[in-house]
Amino acid sequence: MPKMSSEAAAPGRRMTLHGPTMGTRWSVSIDVGNAVDLSALQQTLAVAVEQVDQQMSPWKPDSDLARLNRAAVGEWVALPAEMLEVLDCALDVNRLSAGAFDPCVGALVDAWGFGAVRDAPDAQAIRLAREAMPVAAHECIELDGPAGRARKHSPLQLDLCGIAKGYAVDRMALVLQQHGVRHALAALDGELRAVGAQASGKPWAVALERPEAGRRAVHGVIALEDLAVATSGDYRRYLDVEGARLAHTMDPRRRAPVRNMVASVTVLARTCMRADAWATALLVAGADEGLAMAQGMRMDVLYLLRRAERLTEVGLGRFDQSGHNSTNS
Repeated sequence: MPKMSSEAAAPGRRMTLHGPTMGTRWSVSIDVGNAVDLSALQQTLAVAVEQVDQQMSPWKPDSDLARLNRAAVGEWVALPAEMLEVLDCALDVNRLSAGAFDPCVGALVDAWGFGAVRDAPDAQAIRLAREAMPVAAHECIELDGPAGRARKHSPLQLDLCGIAKGYAVDRMALVLQQHGVRHALAALDGELRAVGAQASGKPWAVALERPEAGRRAVHGVIALEDLAVATSGDYRRYLDVEGARLAHTMDPRRRAPVRNMVASVTVLARTCMRADAWATALLVAGADEGLAMAQGMRMDVLYLLRRAERLTEVGLGRFDQSGHNSTNS
């Protein structure tokens, strides 16, 4: 964490704040237009991100998510408003994506070796997790927003890793706005959200990573202004099992790690939470189904597909025409 004085930052400067969270790091780039107390801002950003992790982490036994997972079927569980907001969005994307995004994959994630329980696939655990998967998540979880509670209608295990980081970025954006920051870029892994444009008036330039395991390279650049972007792919977290590479993203309909020609999917949306969830859903859905789904919802989407040992771009909305208006390959 950078050392900050309690003095306000002078206007007209580009500042960067960052800190650890969720096994990675969050960061914020700020063009300071008015005097900003960087020390107070740093602390508030860190608290906001930590709150999301404490509520929604599947790795913390005392998280609100863990409490809900341990609760008996039919038992109402008191939950914070932030987690109810994320659950509501997760169930909405589950319904709209015909199950391609599913927050009920927790047992599958653990069984295949990507969770907190084990670091390799377990055949018996996989069989049990497959049998326990609900047909439709949005029909198996009931939310009561006014009362601040939720309950399960079947014995399921929730996992919000496909949406929680995006929500944490949204929380950072809210903190920035509350502190009077008008020009900033908040980031957490492959999820980013722009607050306004740069102070110069130009959009924020965000690198689109080339989906290659073991190396970091830029595939193109995306321009962001008051917009969020999220990317999901099969190239960062995976397991090598008997010569096969298993991606960490679960395909809830196959009850197994996603396996298709999609190298990565990038989605633009007004909130990073929704961009994050849809990037996961469209990765799982695959190119044909995913593009039809995204087109029907008029989404801005860029697929990078592995075809004949080459990467092929297929884009919609702002990424149409192979992304030439939004990316530089």
